[in-house]
Amino acid sequence: MICPSCNMETDPEATYCQHCGARLVDDAAQEKAVTVEAGNPVPPPPTDAREHFEQIARSKQGDDTHEENDVWSGSYSPKAMIGWWVGAGVATFVLLIVGIVYLRGHFGWLFLTILLGWAILAGRYAYRRYGVHYYLTTQRFIHETGILWRRTDRIELIDIDDVTFHQGPVQRMFNVGTIHLSSSDRTDPEMDLPGIDDVRGVADQIDDLRRKERRRRGLHIEAV
Repeated sequence: MICPSCNMETDPEATYCQHCGARLVDDAAQEKAVTVEAGNPVPPPPTDAREHFEQIARSKQGDDTHEENDVWSGSYSPKAMIGWWVGAGVATFVLLIVGIVYLRGHFGWLFLTILLGWAILAGRYAYRRYGVHYYLTTQRFIHETGILWRRTDRIELIDIDDVTFHQGPVQRMFNVGTIHLSSSDRTDPEMDLPGIDDVRGVADQIDDLRRKERRRRGLHIEAV
């Protein structure tokens, strides 16, 4: 290879001339050659500002074939209804005392009323325990409800704008609670997820994953 500055023979693989120090390879040409050699064709330069913006946006969105992995799954925790059971027990005791003292002639109706109340409470627990399921992946949150007829709601993590949770006094003792999701999902923009065990940890997981997914796809963390 001949140096264009000093016309001396130089190493063909050298970047600078060993005689005069002049640069032998153009930066743009070298970058293009390396890219083509790696099997990645160099995209043509953008013709206008809009095309340039679209190229930058596509480069920040990452790979759409990113693998989706399961992170967490759960259902309605039995501990979430401990307060209801305690309240029902206290109410039953008070009603029995009132019935024995004041309603001796109508004690049968009082007993049926108490039995009906317990049956409704047990049915509510059974439906939530066996008819509510939650699944969290690296890209979506899935909420299934129903026993005979099941409904499945899927929310993309990038659509979730806010994750909060709340607990009652008894629920705080057993570390359970309800998670509330605010999102741009058209079907369920506001979703409550009751009976979550370790509610703080699960809420933090959802929040961390939705932030990572937004960063991966080049979106803002906070809703505008």
